[in-house]
Amino acid sequence: MNKYTLTLFLGCLLAIGCGDDDGAGTDTGTGTETGTGTETGTGNETGTGNETGTGNETGTENPLESETAMMAATTYAEVVHASYVDATAQVTTMKAAIDAFLADPSEANLTAARNAWLAARNSYLQTEVYRFYDGPIDGDDGNPEGLINAWPLDEFTVDYVDGMPTAGRVNDTDFDITVANLEDPDVGNGAGGEADVATGWHAIEFLLWGQDLTAPADNLPGQRPATDYTTLENFARRAMYLDVTTTHLESLMNGLVAEWAPGAAGNFRSTFDGQTPAERLQAAITGMFILSGFETGGERLQAALDAQDQEEEHSCFSDNTHNDMIFDLVGVQNVWLGRYTAEDGTMTTGTSIEAVVRLQDAALADQLTAQIQTSIDLANALVPPFDNEISAGNAEGNARVGALIDSCFDQRDLLEQVFTGFGFTVPPEE
Repeated sequence: MNKYTLTLFLGCLLAIGCGDDDGAGTDTGTGTETGTGTETGTGNETGTGNETGTGNETGTENPLESETAMMAATTYAEVVHASYVDATAQVTTMKAAIDAFLADPSEANLTAARNAWLAARNSYLQTEVYRFYDGPIDGDDGNPEGLINAWPLDEFTVDYVDGMPTAGRVNDTDFDITVANLEDPDVGNGAGGEADVATGWHAIEFLLWGQDLTAPADNLPGQRPATDYTTLENFARRAMYLDVTTTHLESLMNGLVAEWAPGAAGNFRSTFDGQTPAERLQAAITGMFILSGFETGGERLQAALDAQDQEEEHSCFSDNTHNDMIFDLVGVQNVWLGRYTAEDGTMTTGTSIEAVVRLQDAALADQLTAQIQTSIDLANALVPPFDNEISAGNAEGNARVGALIDSCFDQRDLLEQVFTGFGFTVPPEE
């Protein structure tokens, strides 16, 4: 995954706005996962931005110096922490399902492990919007994100592929399958180039589903059999690799929870909370801006449509790519509207970034609320599997993907107006 280091230019807060501060939203965003790779997320969130700040906003007050801005910045950190806690809990549930499969490698237990991956994945996707401003997920060297969610993945660096029965670290008996080795850039993650992905979501995905060698029109994900973990050569090493990478992912996610935990001395949250509201909100909007346009609209959608190749889709082994798009965009909406709904229904909510923008430009706030919802609706309109949507000759599918691309970039353009309205420097996208 490319590393986008953004220098946040702080202190250029030139925007002056007026108006009353109101706006809130209601949401229902879910994904119904099955073992067939035809998962659908609904994400039908709507919001009117009825958050109310307690500050004495006047026609001459800088919105970024208002009580509303302070409250919105606090809400953002609370939403980040709550969503990482939820995503990590789902990873722990996934690990339990994978442990059960490895203890008894049956087809039924493999299906259960796959379903747990799909459920956990949708929770994690809603946290991707916290990238791109040198927060804990990005780190100084692109990690832990590069260890958690790097993509694309050259399957043959992990395990066998069609025509290469002894490929990958699984089948290289000279390679010691440990966390240290998998993280080591000389022999593990990234050793053979950017697509030499040894850890994280997509390595686990490949170990559960295997290559997707089916035709896109068949609407099937990868068909790895459970016997890969019972009788196929190096089955014990394959099981060890799956166990180590899953445990590693859980550990990395726990680290992100710790970095965003409130009241902990010396973690990222303690530094973040000490910044001005303008600095914190600029970071939050940076994540929204780059995920909306460059990452989702460009790297994940436009590149796949241009190539018309299932190897270019984001979650190509499980055929979960349509949900990747839905829940990344739901994550943007969560930040915009200042809320997060956990898997168990628990809600974290408060004053929103939308409310701060409304103080500056009510019409822009309305436009952006509507545009984000349009993007989510268009993502939900994709007909899975995604590899069939991008196939040559599928004019209707290509058009649906194209419409979503256009909407993501329209969303990006409106967020750029937020940057300029507040006097922030628009971040580079590469």
